[in-house]
Amino acid sequence: MIMNTSEQIKKLKEKLNDHNYNYYVLNEPTISDGEYDILLRKLEKLEKENPELATKDSPTQRVGAQPLKSFQSIEHRIPMLSLENAMNDEEIVGFYDRTVKGLGSDKDLSFVAEPKLDGIGVELIYEDGVFQYGLTRGDGVKGEDITQNLKTIRSIPLTLRTEKLIPPKLLEVRGEVFIMSEGFKKLNEQRAKDEEPLFANPRNAAAGSLRQLDPSITYKRPLSINCYDSGEIKGIDFSSHSSFLDALESWGFPVNKHIKIINKKSGMIQYHHDLESKRSSLEYEIDGTVFKVNDINQRKMLGLRSRSPRWAIAGKFKAQQSTTTIKNIIASVGRTGAITPVASLEPVNVGGVIVTNATLHNQDEVDKKDVRIGDTVLVQRAGDVIPEIVKVILKKRPDGLSPYYLPDHCPSCDHDILKEDGEAVARCINIACPRQIKGKIEHFASKNALDIEGLGEKIVDQLVEEDIIHTVDDIFTITFDDLVDLERMAEKSANNLLSSIEKSKSTTFSRFIYALGIRNVGYHLSKVFEKYFEGDIIKFMNVQFDELETIDEVGPIVAETIINFWANKSNIDIVQSCLSNGLNIDNKKESKSNKLDGKTIVFTGSLIQFTRSEAKELTESHGGATSTAISKKTDYLVSGDKSGSKIEKANNLNISIITEEEFLNLIN
Repeated sequence: MIMNTSEQIKKLKEKLNDHNYNYYVLNEPTISDGEYDILLRKLEKLEKENPELATKDSPTQRVGAQPLKSFQSIEHRIPMLSLENAMNDEEIVGFYDRTVKGLGSDKDLSFVAEPKLDGIGVELIYEDGVFQYGLTRGDGVKGEDITQNLKTIRSIPLTLRTEKLIPPKLLEVRGEVFIMSEGFKKLNEQRAKDEEPLFANPRNAAAGSLRQLDPSITYKRPLSINCYDSGEIKGIDFSSHSSFLDALESWGFPVNKHIKIINKKSGMIQYHHDLESKRSSLEYEIDGTVFKVNDINQRKMLGLRSRSPRWAIAGKFKAQQSTTTIKNIIASVGRTGAITPVASLEPVNVGGVIVTNATLHNQDEVDKKDVRIGDTVLVQRAGDVIPEIVKVILKKRPDGLSPYYLPDHCPSCDHDILKEDGEAVARCINIACPRQIKGKIEHFASKNALDIEGLGEKIVDQLVEEDIIHTVDDIFTITFDDLVDLERMAEKSANNLLSSIEKSKSTTFSRFIYALGIRNVGYHLSKVFEKYFEGDIIKFMNVQFDELETIDEVGPIVAETIINFWANKSNIDIVQSCLSNGLNIDNKKESKSNKLDGKTIVFTGSLIQFTRSEAKELTESHGGATSTAISKKTDYLVSGDKSGSKIEKANNLNISIITEEEFLNLIN
């Protein structure tokens, strides 16, 4: 029987996908590398001769895309939250006890235990079993589109296996990209031969590889992935996390072989200690363990905090340590006025990272550890991330070293420093403190806040020092004459900045709340408030403590912080000043129109006029809904540059395919 070209391509793709799965997931290769290359070249030849038959899930598409100019930012459908850390056995036990208390019983309680890989978190999005795009974790709310780089990782399936279980319509899979220890060693050996800078550790190498604008470079890096969690899933439900992991394996995803189901707190402690003892013998780096409640309904009962789920915890291993000397201790002023002593260190390698500074937190910590300039100290990375001083090695202390004390006056404005009763942190209480002002303005203009392009640290420094701006609302009163005389500020740059400021006046409730810099209120929590208060800033300003505590993810500390913030008249004045100077907060409860009422829109390809999240907001504000998958219920497919298979599917279903401009015409 002679196969036609389409059938030949299909068979070759199936063979190559099977070989990739056997080699990179099962670690059981069935053919040689040479035989694999022959099959791949044959497929490449057929696709080149028949470009209409080439699909984005083909093994030939793992590399070959053109270098990008930048990464697009895309919002996660479900935030990729961080995990609460347990730094010792007692805190792991405390998590178990809190879980039992939250459920009211330990009946049927079990945990999925897994190694905590020291890599980079990513999210993979599949539609109808085909890989569509992938994101970095980013800040947990938004990630960067690194699709082309993820395609180069051969253990990531481009098409899911269907022998045991049909994949759902939409599947978001989360995992950790990492580099095996042996692969990292060989990578650095090659870089040494090429006289290129060596990577400090496997995690840095993985992060740098994923953020290459040229995917051909990523392709050459020995990246692996383990998948361990989900984002949004449409089309199938799971009653337990373990059943989801089984499904991942059946679909062809690599899942860590050290994952276990554990029922008791003693088992959790034993698992944690066992893995810590095996840490150095594993083929990859880990920095702890993770425990997740297995039952999905129990997870729903426990719920979420603003930054982490209540049903999971990360058990951290004892940190790796090194010794060095303290060159100086500097008092740093934060945007909230907090005065933090920071130790300047002789550079030292701690767990593969060169450390030059370590926070001393506050004066109490300095006193407790008796840290002095000139001391030899033991340094570790807390949670293998944040550098901290463990203790002073007193035997090595030179004679004549004096105790360190924070200054009585702010190093930025020379104002008195106050340490309130019950607080460990000393603060500068001068609201006109330049360093605080600068920090607040920089935060106000940052990407996740009002996103004022061009208003960076150096420009802010000049504007404050020249007495042009004093509070964040002064940004909206800046004139061309104010800017043009600044250092390195030409007429074009001045006009560009003014244009960016004007553009920032049209914003959302969540961005504005985040921009205000309320303590303990990050970007995610500002989105929670946006939904609860329906975008009404006046309601939020007048909220009472009791009402705040009823909001999901808001505890008493956050509630008190918000009440105290609005009790300060200067903060209310700033909000009112922003509004009177033209700031427009989009009130989510009011639709701009009903022009898309009942319509479902799908966006595909690279969009120019707006981001995916902006497209979603636009659609919903005019009464419509968005989807990631084409179906009979889809009314319009908005096609951007480099659109893929959705075009063909839309044509088959007689769905209207429109451009971005045509979409905008629908709502204008």
